[in-house]
Amino acid sequence: MASVRQILPEGMALIKEFEGLELSAYPDPGTGGEPYTIGYGHTGGVSLGDRISLEEAELYLADDLWLFEGCVEDICPGLNHWEFSALVSFAYNVGCSALGGSTLARRLKAGEDPQIVLPEELPRWNKGGNGPLPGLTRRRAAEVK
Repeated sequence: MASVRQILPEGMALIKEFEGLELSAYPDPGTGGEPYTIGYGHTGGVSLGDRISLEEAELYLADDLWLFEGCVEDICPGLNHWEFSALVSFAYNVGCSALGGSTLARRLKAGEDPQIVLPEELPRWNKGGNGPLPGLTRRRAAEVK
C-alpha cells in the first residue's frame, strides 16, 4: 500500500489536537491495560514505563500517518485534499479496518458526493462503550469542517 499523497498541515494539526501528546506510555482507557499508547496516539510496540522525546513522538506520528494515508487512498480514492485529510484523521482514530467496513466507505465507493456523505456519516462515529463522548463529537465536527 503506497501513499500517493500526504495529509494537509491542517489535518495533522487536527490529529495532534485530538490525540494529545504524551511522552510517557499510558494504558488504554477502555481496558486499563493494553494497548499502551505514547506520543500522538502511537500504540505499536509500546510498553508501560516507556518514555520518548518530542522528536520521537513526531517520528512515530509520521510513520503512523504513512499507513493511514495509504489506506484512505486505497479505500476511498478520488477525494479532494481536504476530504482526504479529514478521512486520514478519522482513520487514525478508528483504524483502517473500521473505515474499510463502514457505510461511509460504501457510500463513497458507490459514487455518492463526499460533500454529502462526510457530514452525514462522520458524526455517527462519536460513541464509546457508554454512548456519545464529547471529545469524539468535537473531533467529528472538526473533521467535517
